[in-house]
Amino acid sequence: MTDVKSDFLREAQRRGFIHQCTDLEGLDSLLSKGVVTAYIGFDCTADSLHAGSLLPIMLLRLLQQTGHRPIVLMGGGTSRIGDPSGRDEARMLLTDEQIASNMIGIKRVFENFLTFGDGPTDAVMVNNNDWLSEINYIDFLRDFGRHFSVNRMLSFDSVKLRLDREQSLTFLEFNYMILQAYDFLQLSRSHSCRLQMGGSDQWGNIVNGVELSRRVDGAEVFGLTNPLLTTSSGAKMGKTAQGAVWLNEERLSNYDYWQYWRNTEDGDVGRFLRLFTEIPEKEIARLEALEGAELNEAKKILATAATALCRGEENATRAAETARQTFEQGALAQDLPTIDIARSELEQGIAAFELFRRAGLAASNGEARRLIKQGGARLNDEKIEDETLQITSDALTPDGVIKLSAGRKRHALIKTQ
Repeated sequence: MTDVKSDFLREAQRRGFIHQCTDLEGLDSLLSKGVVTAYIGFDCTADSLHAGSLLPIMLLRLLQQTGHRPIVLMGGGTSRIGDPSGRDEARMLLTDEQIASNMIGIKRVFENFLTFGDGPTDAVMVNNNDWLSEINYIDFLRDFGRHFSVNRMLSFDSVKLRLDREQSLTFLEFNYMILQAYDFLQLSRSHSCRLQMGGSDQWGNIVNGVELSRRVDGAEVFGLTNPLLTTSSGAKMGKTAQGAVWLNEERLSNYDYWQYWRNTEDGDVGRFLRLFTEIPEKEIARLEALEGAELNEAKKILATAATALCRGEENATRAAETARQTFEQGALAQDLPTIDIARSELEQGIAAFELFRRAGLAASNGEARRLIKQGGARLNDEKIEDETLQITSDALTPDGVIKLSAGRKRHALIKTQ
């Protein structure tokens, strides 16, 4: 581990945020002299980010907490193309209306992690469509295209992997790295931005931005990447069998978000505590040393701390209490994820497998059938033996709900309208 002087790099290095840097010594020197402005870009491909985006968000938070200014760059312009990095095929093209709607949803995420305002270290949010939409294509190619070597662009992983897999890479997508490089140049000029950060799959795009700013303006700028995370078992961060772990409450309940972190694999507890909470290192060392059943307590602390950052302390405490009631007391916690079913429909009867799918406990009817056949489905804490069982209003408890369970850790309530 390289010795660094600046608070930001020292803490980022200690907690495991750093993967690559264009000039670590030079960046460390710059950060030690005063406030540095840095940015990370987020494309607007959905109306919420998911847990896979948490690491760069936490990096921006750490940047601000150590006395520097973060820029959240919303990719209103680049989302019209789609980043080819790490993808085997082109993204679906979004309309301007879809991008604008997605941007509104994504903005709400950052309010929980960053302090926005006009102060020297207050975060700002900008939209790259403000300058990309005004580009004159011929002028842009003449002024900036000449600074890019196609030979070099083809060598970057974001392009090379697609070509090696013989997957089509459109010319539209190929332009993405040039536009991202231009973003850095624009932010360097308009906001004195000196550092671009992002996931390691963005390395080629970031290097291009650093080089473009130096060649065109002679600016001293830097690039820094964080590692792309997978779980100990190799699963992609922010994904489950049921889908993405969304950061917005509208897309995923507080309870399910808490449960995602509670279900962290044993080998990831210490790493995730460092990356996704602000628990002091001494306490993390104690927690990750726990074994057996005691390690579950560390996972609960991780879940509550991570949920508090994203959803607020009150919601995190309620989610933890819901889990405690459900698992430790066997009680019917009213804060479990809930769906409403028309009373008339329930009186006619709904197949068990369909109800599990509609409750979000299975991604498809086929998956729900398999869950029941394998003995993992319960109705009001009783195992369901028949996948075609018709669940009716007779299953309502005295509290007026039906409790569905998939395994021991995932539950939902059915209420009637």
